[in-house]
Amino acid sequence: MRIVYFTHSLASCWNHGNAHFLRGVLRELILRGHEAKVFEPDDAWSLRNLLADHGEAGLDAYRDAYPELSSTAFGPQFDPAAALDGADLVIVHEWNDPALVAAVGRARAAGGRFTLLFHDTHHRAVSDPEAIRAVDLSGYDGVLAFGEALAEVYRRWGWGERVFVWHEAADVALFHPPVEAGARQGLVWIGNWGDGERTAELESFLFAPAQAVGLPLDIYGVRYPDPARWMLARYGARYRGWAPNARAPKIFARHLATVHVPRRFYVEALPGIPTIRVFEALACGIPLASAPWSDAEGLFRPGRDYLVARDGEEMKRHLRALASDADLRAALVRSGLESILARHTCAHRAEELLAIAARLSPTCRPALETVG
Repeated sequence: MRIVYFTHSLASCWNHGNAHFLRGVLRELILRGHEAKVFEPDDAWSLRNLLADHGEAGLDAYRDAYPELSSTAFGPQFDPAAALDGADLVIVHEWNDPALVAAVGRARAAGGRFTLLFHDTHHRAVSDPEAIRAVDLSGYDGVLAFGEALAEVYRRWGWGERVFVWHEAADVALFHPPVEAGARQGLVWIGNWGDGERTAELESFLFAPAQAVGLPLDIYGVRYPDPARWMLARYGARYRGWAPNARAPKIFARHLATVHVPRRFYVEALPGIPTIRVFEALACGIPLASAPWSDAEGLFRPGRDYLVARDGEEMKRHLRALASDADLRAALVRSGLESILARHTCAHRAEELLAIAARLSPTCRPALETVG
C-alpha cells in the first residue's frame, strides 16, 4: 500500500512532539512492506528554530536513528496532485496550513482514489475550536484523534463513526531499557516550557519537591523564557537546553526517575490523553511519578505502572520513596514496560491504522492482504 503523510516536520522534533510518534509508525509501516512518502513545508516553524539554534548538526541524531526515513519539502506554490498520484491512504496532520488541508480534500472529493484522514494531536479543538472548525474537511473520509475526549469533540461536530481514536505510543525500536545498566542519579524532566500552560504545576509537582527531597534535577526542553530560567535557578534545577528526541533514551538511562506534569488542557478539557513522554519513559524503564491526570481510557495502571501524586506533599513522599527503595523502582519499571509492550508500541498503532484504512475503503483491502 502507498501511504502519503503531510506533516509539519518529520526531520525536526524541536517543540514538535508528533514527530516522535510519526517516525516510529512510519518505520513500522515500512517494515511491513508498505511504501511511505512524507511531505512537509519548507518553512516549517519547528525546523527553522532547530536550525537556528543548532544548525545542520541538530539533525544528526534523527538521521542516525532513522536512516530509512526521509521527507520532501514543498513551497507556497505546491500542488499536491503529483504527491497524491497512486496513493492508497493519505493523512494530513492538523499543524498544516488550512489551504493545504483544503486542497488535499478537494482532490479527494474530485474523485481521488485514496482514503483521506485528518490527524489531530493537539488541544486546539477545545482551546481554539473556531480555528479548527474553519478548516475545510468536507472532502475527508475520517479523523484520527489522539484520545477519546478529542474524538468526542469531533463526534459532536457530526463525524459520528468516522472519527477514530488513535493514541500516540512508544517507538520501542529506539525507546527501550539500556542494554547495560549504568549508574543513575537524580531526576530528569524532558519537556518544553510552552505558553505558561503548566507553570504553577511545574513549580508545585517538580521543582519544589525535588529541592525539598534533595534530588538533583536536570531539565531539557525549549522555549524557556528568562523568568522560567530564573525559576529553575531559584530551585537549583540545571537547565540543559534542547535535546534531540532520538537521544532521550540515553538521558533517561542516566537518571533515577522522571516526572510527568501534564499541560492544563489535558487535565481539564481533554482528560485521558497523556503526553508521548509517558509512553517513552515507561518504554525506557525509568520509574515515573505523575502530577494528577485522569487515565479515563484505562491506558495504564496508576499506582503500578507509575506513581500518582495528588499534591506537592504527596509528590515529595513519592520522590523520597523512589530515591530510597530499589524494590519499588524495579517493580514500577517491570509493570510500566509490561503495559507498553502489551498495548502501546508504534507497531500496535501501525496495525490499528491499517485496520482503519481497511474499514473505510474496500480499495485498501487488497493492498493490505498482499503484505505478509
